[in-house]
Amino acid sequence: MNLFVEAIAYLLDPANWAGAGGLGLRVLEHLGFSGAVLLVAAAVGIPAGVAIGHTGRGRGLVIALTSGARAIPTLGLLTIFGLLLGIGLEAPFLALVVLALPPVLAGSYAGVEAVDRQVIGGARAIGMTERQIVTGVELPLASPVLIGGLRSAALQVISTATLAAYISDTGLGRPIFEGLKTREYGVMLAGSILVALLALLVELLFQAAQSAAARRAEPVDSHRTARIRAPERNLA
Repeated sequence: MNLFVEAIAYLLDPANWAGAGGLGLRVLEHLGFSGAVLLVAAAVGIPAGVAIGHTGRGRGLVIALTSGARAIPTLGLLTIFGLLLGIGLEAPFLALVVLALPPVLAGSYAGVEAVDRQVIGGARAIGMTERQIVTGVELPLASPVLIGGLRSAALQVISTATLAAYISDTGLGRPIFEGLKTREYGVMLAGSILVALLALLVELLFQAAQSAAARRAEPVDSHRTARIRAPERNLA
């Protein structure tokens, strides 16, 4: 209990939030670093997952890749990259991209693959191009699952980005490592509380976005299904 009181007192002290090494800057560093990792993972994983889900090719590869990447210990990967690249943000950045890529890839692939094949066939029957099918039919309908993949990746990255402080002076991992080094466990707990609060905030934001996407997808699904299948009945 005393440890928790020390952590709260540390968080409530304005002096600990100011300056170059203050908690305010550490929070911004943590969010910026995590956001950059998620952006790169999304830029790679979403197009690849959508392409695999649309064409049906590479299903075995995506399953093997996601399963294998999740089995890799992030700290071990960070250590390897650190030995190869040296001190700095490059090693933790690459390690966290490897961590974030599988859920983004899986969410994109699973979301597109789950779209009703009859709707896709109807879209082709009325002359829609493959690009139009992807952007106008599959992505809107797959968006809840796709956002779910981003949500999972974001939570993993934010909680694991503390390891960036292992070989660089950045993020909320610094107070955790500094508290461990100096045996100020209240400081460690304070850093952990901030990471947990950030993860909770991001979870709530992604949950809201996913719910909104699901609500938008429902009328799009029913409208497009009716519109696309009408020509099929006329052709019959």
